[in-house]
Amino acid sequence: MGALRLVGWLVLSALAPGAAHLKAGWRRTGLTLLGCYAAALLGLLAVVLTIGDLRVAVGTLVSDAWLTVILVVTALLGVAWFALIVHSFTVLRPGRLRQAEQIVTGALAGLVAVSVLAPFAVASQYVWTGRETLNEIFKNPGTDPLAQGDGQVPAEDPWAGRERVNILLLGGDADDHRPGVRTDSMHLASVDVKTGNTVLFSLPRNLENVRFRPGTPMAERFPDGFRLPPDPGGGRSDLLNSVWEYSDAHPEIFGGRRNMGPEVLMDTIGYTLGLEVDWYALVNMWGFARLIDAIGGVTLTVEQDVIFGKYNEGLVKAGTRRLKGADAMWYARSRTNSDDYTRMRRQRCVISALLDQADPATVLTRFTAIAGATRELIQTDIPRDMLTHLVPLALKVQDAKVTSIQFVPPLIKTYDPDWREMRRLVRRSLRESGSTTPVAASATPEATATPDRTKTPKKKGRDRPSATDLAEGCGQA
Repeated sequence: MGALRLVGWLVLSALAPGAAHLKAGWRRTGLTLLGCYAAALLGLLAVVLTIGDLRVAVGTLVSDAWLTVILVVTALLGVAWFALIVHSFTVLRPGRLRQAEQIVTGALAGLVAVSVLAPFAVASQYVWTGRETLNEIFKNPGTDPLAQGDGQVPAEDPWAGRERVNILLLGGDADDHRPGVRTDSMHLASVDVKTGNTVLFSLPRNLENVRFRPGTPMAERFPDGFRLPPDPGGGRSDLLNSVWEYSDAHPEIFGGRRNMGPEVLMDTIGYTLGLEVDWYALVNMWGFARLIDAIGGVTLTVEQDVIFGKYNEGLVKAGTRRLKGADAMWYARSRTNSDDYTRMRRQRCVISALLDQADPATVLTRFTAIAGATRELIQTDIPRDMLTHLVPLALKVQDAKVTSIQFVPPLIKTYDPDWREMRRLVRRSLRESGSTTPVAASATPEATATPDRTKTPKKKGRDRPSATDLAEGCGQA
């Protein structure tokens, strides 16, 4: 057998294990290898054909147990395939070739063996990285509020009869020079578990006189709403974005319990909107810039020049182009020549662009960088086990209707909000999204304590706009 034929049979053996053994006269071994390979392919095809919902399958595969199985199987297959190529080269008896041909074919055999091993090595790295990232970000099982008495989520109905799941999405700007966490971006995503239709409720950072659920420690401390004396510099530390920070800084209110900020803010926003918040996810806004860089930037239409910086030295120019993470964040967060409500709209536009542009191909090719950025980006109380159900739901949201309602002027008065009207708008938005009623609503207008103030006329309230498409207004001055 010549050198070219030997290499050809070796390559064929990489695609059809056992081919080289059959050529070399190892009939029983070759047929066994080909039979096992064919059986494996048929088994894989059967699994693919029996998958009812690909999203559910993806959700199952992100469980810790399945990721571990995939990691072990992938590593073993890589080693086995590498060994197969080496053994195939040996049985083809390269020693019968001339010395120069032996050197060349040996080098080519090594290249084929490494080429076969490389995909398995990359896949193993991705699985390992993904598994470690998920285990670092998400809590251990046993803390799931949807679980039954035995602590397990019912497989037949992971949502325990709920029609919607409500997740609080927060953006914080904590850094080394600022104590505590200020949640300057607050959005509650209410997702229909059947259709994936989602309503994103955006709350302004400067919402005043925030009310707390009756009977809670914060309600006892602030029976007439969240109100503190002005700061020495004239600023305010009693706005909605300060609830987390204030709760963390005053454990005495909660009998000495610390780190109550997330729980208090979830309950407060849930009470404000008349919904029960299931979980929260806090994103470090400047870590968010790293995530945008990890996916290669995000394409945005900047309506007009956005100036930023302590001395207005920075500029994000108007126009449609791909922005790096830092520029995208300055576009979303700059206060120069802008108000909070314009910033909220720009933040919503960045979220919308990410949903559209973070496609599976991009995520796969930049997986390691994305995973690294995500580890430092997210703080959440979502249980690890719930990812099996939340991942399919998130994939469903990408193809579903996503609308948004922003509680900003003139829809509400941030200094004197009409809490009853806000809850009515929430219910209306959920109905229009495809749900009949908000699930597990924590309060109704009749049962909710409403501040004693002049109400917005009921008739006028019913003429207010309902939820809009998430990308509406993006790219417009």
